[in-house]
Amino acid sequence: MTQTMLEALRIVVVAPDLDIADQSDTHALEQAERSRSLRIGLLESGFNLVATLPADVFLQERLAQLQADLIILDAESEARDTLEHVVMATRDARRPIVMFTNDNDPTNARAAVAAGVSAYVVAGLSPERIRPILDVAMARFEQEQALRAELADAKTELQDLSAELKNRRTIDRAKGLLMQRQGLSEQVAYEKLRKTAMDKGLKVVEVAQRMLDVADLMG
Repeated sequence: MTQTMLEALRIVVVAPDLDIADQSDTHALEQAERSRSLRIGLLESGFNLVATLPADVFLQERLAQLQADLIILDAESEARDTLEHVVMATRDARRPIVMFTNDNDPTNARAAVAAGVSAYVVAGLSPERIRPILDVAMARFEQEQALRAELADAKTELQDLSAELKNRRTIDRAKGLLMQRQGLSEQVAYEKLRKTAMDKGLKVVEVAQRMLDVADLMG
């Protein structure tokens, strides 16, 4: 992805409120400072930061309204609810997710990636690191989307083939029934099925299935 394309992305940061009520809470203050540095780094690097949102029940609607292209999640990975909110909000309209955290637990990192995070970045944030991180995240996301599309196409092709084989078996059974009961050749039996289908505005397989249903009913 070129620099211009990367900078044109509509980026939304999902992060906790920077207003800390308890100024003695050093952990919250450190997290707020890291979050503030991240946003400043994005803006200084020329990125299109369109909004900062909380991870709440309205997140999916807000992401859709803002037409977000990429989501940056700034939270402790131990705050699983935050990650779950973001993943659920992007379930129907997938977007790359970059997670910045101070948690270096590999178990949490694997869980985050499995949940759909494109890049999991632990501490050490500096403005010059932001661009390559986002670039890699976008490349990985696009590759995953391409693989998903290929798998979906393969699944559809397999389903179509399965349906075609099922239809062919149904037609063959109906032809066999006509050949047995009316002494017809295979070709004539098929032509009779086809003509009936044309006369009734149905598919050949539909006529074949109806014939088999009647035959089963009549014994």
